[in-house]
Amino acid sequence: MKHTISVLVENEFGVLARVSGLFSGRGFNIESLSVAPTLDPDTSRMTIVTRGDDRVLEQVNKQLHKLISTIKVVDFTGEDYVERELALIKVTAEAESRAEVLRIVDIFRAKIVDVTPKSYTVEMTGAPDKIDAVLELLAPMGIKEIVRSGPVVIGRGAKGVAGN
Repeated sequence: MKHTISVLVENEFGVLARVSGLFSGRGFNIESLSVAPTLDPDTSRMTIVTRGDDRVLEQVNKQLHKLISTIKVVDFTGEDYVERELALIKVTAEAESRAEVLRIVDIFRAKIVDVTPKSYTVEMTGAPDKIDAVLELLAPMGIKEIVRSGPVVIGRGAKGVAGN
């Protein structure tokens, strides 16, 4: 089962290594990891996406709570939350496919952020399944490169790291 976990931590040296070590030590792969400071520069928020057994992930969550640098842990699995991801997609844009690429970009409200004689670089934000859909439509044109941020999440209403 997919788990999306948000961890509020003290912004200090070694925290990322300790948190990721909890996952690897229990045989869990981190599918995506995003870390950035919060409104308080002394704290950072980690968004971790992983897959695994619910029972073992419950133990990982308990261990995360025990880390000295951890302030709060929220597992959004089964909860209401807003999820977004950023993708940069470099796609072949030969003369015969340029119009089709522009049409797809427009339909998905993405942006062209770089143009060369043979390619476009597309910037897109949205839910991961929306980005997957764009990639599927652009694939026949020839995708040269993809960079994805991985999801970041925030709870709906009061649910979340900063909420109750």
